Amino acid sequence: MLDGVREMLADEEAWVVGGAVRDELLGRPLVDLDVACREPERAAKAYTDRAGGAVFSLSERHGAWRVAHRDGRTVDFTPLPDEGIEADLATRDFTVNAIARPLAGGAQVDPFGGLDDLGAKRLRAVSPTVFEDDPLRVLRAVRFEQELDFRMDDETERLVRKHASLVTRPAGERILDELSRLGPASFRRLDELGLLAPLGGSVDRLDRLEPRSNRLLLVAVFGECLERLPVSRELARYARALLHAKPPTGLDARSVHRFRRATEPWALDAVVFLGESEELSRAVEIARAAEPDEPLVRGDELGLPPGPAIGRILERIEEERAAGTISTREEALDLARRESR
Repeated sequence: MLDGVREMLADEEAWVVGGAVRDELLGRPLVDLDVACREPERAAKAYTDRAGGAVFSLSERHGAWRVAHRDGRTVDFTPLPDEGIEADLATRDFTVNAIARPLAGGAQVDPFGGLDDLGAKRLRAVSPTVFEDDPLRVLRAVRFEQELDFRMDDETERLVRKHASLVTRPAGERILDELSRLGPASFRRLDELGLLAPLGGSVDRLDRLEPRSNRLLLVAVFGECLERLPVSRELARYARALLHAKPPTGLDARSVHRFRRATEPWALDAVVFLGESEELSRAVEIARAAEPDEPLVRGDELGLPPGPAIGRILERIEEERAAGTISTREEALDLARRESR
């Protein structure tokens, strides 16, 4: 990826900037490459012709372009200011992201002391206005603490607290993307900094459960407020299933079946969300393993006119089969006749 960009821009002034330089210095894998050059659109399209990928405008306002590869890697081409690379770095968020090096090779340009901050594992704002310039950065600060195992310096933390009310201003998609990358400790950090409550979140549930996935964590933190964000339909359905779940009255086959009917395919996550026992998890797994491949009867075999009664009767048949009171097609049809009277 880097070699291809270097060859393409060999005769032009261009700089590797931001997280790519930071990650290289930290020995982290290079996933996202950010290159500042004079003609980003031309460079992005020329790179795509050579290396493939999807090219699109990242920001019409700022003139940035992105090339996205199928494997998830991205190359961003951003405008190099007429004033030079230091003017670009002055617009960055944190000093560790405000280091540049010539694409062709050479010494780093580090006007804000980012190299020292890397060594100290310190996250420090480039300027007092970074959070006003882009409010999403208050969330990014916490994410960088998590991903890099860094800590904000006192002044940066003070600025985050001061501008906590700005956290709701970015587009919902951008907020959700940041939140989706956080772990439990980071949500507690958001709460500590005053960033969680404005988004409708709370860490109360985290004290009694250990989320097994990011989506379970999001539901645990945001509850009904999660749907204020532009979540997918699948995540919205998942959240409703967990939030409306009720513990079964027992571990007998009928009770477990009813619990599963209300929560599948997320019954095990519902067990965790409700803080229920390992015994219930095992009962759910046993019921799943014993799930029949085919129903005893289908709706069109009941001899009933179309309507909600068919669904209700089929559910009753499934429950009785799970409970062990019926096991044959004839018994199912007999139950259906009784239920339809």
